[in-house]
Amino acid sequence: MSETKESTTNTNPVPSVSAADDALDFLKRQCDTEGSPRGLADIRHKVDRRILPFMFCCYFLQFIDKVMYDYAGVMGMKADLKLKGNDFSNGASAFFIAYLVAEVPNVYFLQKVPPAKWLGANVICWGIAAAAAAGAKDYTTLLVARIFLGIFEATVGPSLMLISSQYYTKSEQAPRFTFWFLGLGVAQIIGGVISFGFQHVHNGFAGWRIMFLVLGLITVVVGLGTFFYLPDTPMQAKWLSDDEKVALLQHTRVNQTGIRNSKFNWRQILEAVTDVQVWLFCLMLALQAVSSGVVIAYSSTLIAGFGFGGPVSALLNAPSGIVSIAFTLLVGIGIRKASNRWAWVFICSVPGIIGGGLMSFLPKSNRAGVLAGIYLVNAIVAPTPVIYHWVAANCAGYTKRAFASAAVAGFFCVGNIIGPQTFQARDAPEYRPAKISVLATQAAAAVLAVVLFAYYVNENRRRDRLQSASGSEDQISDEAAWGGLTDKENKSFRYVY
Repeated sequence: MSETKESTTNTNPVPSVSAADDALDFLKRQCDTEGSPRGLADIRHKVDRRILPFMFCCYFLQFIDKVMYDYAGVMGMKADLKLKGNDFSNGASAFFIAYLVAEVPNVYFLQKVPPAKWLGANVICWGIAAAAAAGAKDYTTLLVARIFLGIFEATVGPSLMLISSQYYTKSEQAPRFTFWFLGLGVAQIIGGVISFGFQHVHNGFAGWRIMFLVLGLITVVVGLGTFFYLPDTPMQAKWLSDDEKVALLQHTRVNQTGIRNSKFNWRQILEAVTDVQVWLFCLMLALQAVSSGVVIAYSSTLIAGFGFGGPVSALLNAPSGIVSIAFTLLVGIGIRKASNRWAWVFICSVPGIIGGGLMSFLPKSNRAGVLAGIYLVNAIVAPTPVIYHWVAANCAGYTKRAFASAAVAGFFCVGNIIGPQTFQARDAPEYRPAKISVLATQAAAAVLAVVLFAYYVNENRRRDRLQSASGSEDQISDEAAWGGLTDKENKSFRYVY
């Protein structure tokens, strides 16, 4: 059994009024803290229709910005901007360095600013930055555009994690995280088609420039829609009646992670920094992201190394998205049906290891085998939404959850910074060190998933023994559900794995 045990003890500290979650204030105003279970399926479907399209579009556009950089590299951008040596790799890494640095203030803004408004504003800004990249004149101006993109995109992952966790129970969250994360695979497929199309535009303005401009303007439109139509919390969803809001909040109280609290809590930051699970999450995602960085920045370059032209390379990279989608769906459905998040992370690492081996050790003349390796490596993107969901489910306390969400996003950047840097100009055209890094990091991430599983099993058993010894009742109090307690403070909290 790996889902949360719904119980409570009398040993939880009673929170102050300021520490209480916004949801508790809403429930008290409704004079109905019991709620009604009727119509939950209809409410859930209504929520899905209203929020998931926005989250999908945001993640789709965030990832398509990344793959467009890869495609632009084979569309003539390197020659037009006179990039040489490791300039292209540095441009890829600059985005993630800025992304990483921006996560530091992002922890504060995620708590102080309404999350949907913060997300929408940043989407608008990165759309402007993406469109501005069309005017890059040289390596320096390209680098500036990439840095601003990284700053504004830094909030996307953490914001989507926090918003998704507000509306669903822990078991319901997995397929929803999976849905908006499918934007990655769809971006890989559509990105290849977009790149192919823009490479046939000949009007005196380079195809890659038009591509950046058009996608940037589309991003601005999506950002405006997100800002004005995505609610910050379930309590502010105008398309839910008060009765539906109460029913939804009482349904999600089993998470014991709360909805939102704007009071910044430094004590929860300290707890997160010293929490072993947070560091295991960060390291596991960083290892996964090394391979992701390779896939994002260089898959088209590797395919072009077989002798194909830019348009054909873009189309041949599109099946990578099919692999990403297939494994992401498999994992999302699998977790909803059978839980075992750790096992799914481990399982998806296996094709990543095989793909890394094919890329590393098959001769370049075996184009079919190496191409199969490139496609297989894309299975490693599927554990990313699992880890995102895992963090949101197991880190309670709004400040702690905001910090943990930003931290794993930051370490995702670390992996993506390292990934492109494994491609050094001196290693062309084989890039064997980069390919071997895919194999090694995937194997290490698989081992960490097992370590995290063992940690949670031991911790849950310890808490079960303490509860049994105290003879506490099997119910969830308002203090546990909405008191702003962290997973360490709330002794009734059970970790999912």
